[in-house]
Amino acid sequence: MRCPLGPIVLLERAGRFGGWLSSTRREDGAVFEHGPRGIRPAGAVGRNTLNMVEELGLESEVLPVTYDHVASKNRYLYVGGQLHKMPSGLGGVVRTVPPFSRPLVQSVLKEILISRGKEEDESVHSFVSRRLGTELADIAIDSLCRGVFAGDCRKLSVRSCLPPLYNAEKARGSIVLGMLLGSGPEPDVPPSTLAKRAAQENWAQWSLKRGLQNLPEALEERMRNGGRVEVHKDTPVMGLSTNGTGWEIQLEVGTIKADHIISALPAKALASALPSAAQPLSQQLLEIATVTVAVVNLEYEGSVLPVTGFGHLVPSSEDRGLLGVVYDSVPFPQHNRTGGHTTRLTVMMGGAWFQEVFGNPEKVTEQLLLDRATQAVTSHLGVTTPPIWSIVALLKDCIPQYYLGHWKRLENMRQYIRDHNLPLSLAGSSYDGVSVNDVIFSGRMAAEGLVGKV
Repeated sequence: MRCPLGPIVLLERAGRFGGWLSSTRREDGAVFEHGPRGIRPAGAVGRNTLNMVEELGLESEVLPVTYDHVASKNRYLYVGGQLHKMPSGLGGVVRTVPPFSRPLVQSVLKEILISRGKEEDESVHSFVSRRLGTELADIAIDSLCRGVFAGDCRKLSVRSCLPPLYNAEKARGSIVLGMLLGSGPEPDVPPSTLAKRAAQENWAQWSLKRGLQNLPEALEERMRNGGRVEVHKDTPVMGLSTNGTGWEIQLEVGTIKADHIISALPAKALASALPSAAQPLSQQLLEIATVTVAVVNLEYEGSVLPVTGFGHLVPSSEDRGLLGVVYDSVPFPQHNRTGGHTTRLTVMMGGAWFQEVFGNPEKVTEQLLLDRATQAVTSHLGVTTPPIWSIVALLKDCIPQYYLGHWKRLENMRQYIRDHNLPLSLAGSSYDGVSVNDVIFSGRMAAEGLVGKV
């Protein structure tokens, strides 16, 4: 990629853009998401994504879900063989609400009095146990980390996975005070008209009428029509070599010369492409682990849910293999088929526990995963009728795991790149956040690092 104003070449290994943003659209209007299904508008990174949506002319395609929507208010945990609504509102915080043994307000009030931690990093479980109590860590935070990272909160880093909590303690000595008073500056991202609308209307999340895959599709169209970017699909990078001033990128057929590379490859893929001279950097990249998630989309005739809400999460103590079930029809009924009422559900399985429960991802059968998903819907939600439609997606190595010390590894990698004057920028989910918003923002920051703010 030549910068600041030369030609830009985009290389994509797969036959389509978007990575894990993947939507199946049926002819009857039904839409099923195999990766992320809703994007949060909050914060600088949320505004940044909405700004891009507006720039791409997709405002009329947005499906917002507000905070007063039932999908925002009702979120469940499956504990002790039954569904429990997560505490919400003042009543839920001051009363004892199962599966918790005491009111949450007790934990919150005690938290303000607990002294700061001394460690540079800490597991999410350890941090929350120390500040809010073991029960909240074992049930709520364990489930949350499975829902967001498909990961084990006892291994994940609070500093890298939940920076607002870490920064709140660091800045204010308390999560509660940090949330109330703020815990540090945010990147400066002025809101577009769409982002202002999201704030005014109190959106909790949003999707697109044709599914989230529509976002990379619109981006690709913009790049192709803009005349500045040369776009190549089905073009895996086989290797990289550097002559000290730029790169030679080896492809399956031929090579490309580049002044600078912004790599959005997964860390392990970049490690295997780098030249042997950059072995210390490759070694650090290889230490960023990933997990595999099975995503099973199910469609049922009629209305089959015993409760309405966003879905339910399952703590590892309840069922290690089953991460949670999303009730897709509740937040996004627009994605149901036209004519005749149906219920769409997504069952998420595996993550950090995939091999322990299901064995080698290369050998597991779709039928096994489908059976496991439908059994979960039957036992958790009491749905006895079989689904009328299903699709199984196995997302191999889809979510990077930010284990203890991830922040230090990033520091070391970026220091190595600077010390060796490598014309290389790191972007994507392996480094500074796994959400769609984080990944898009990391791409923006990499580009601005080369050409300045546009």
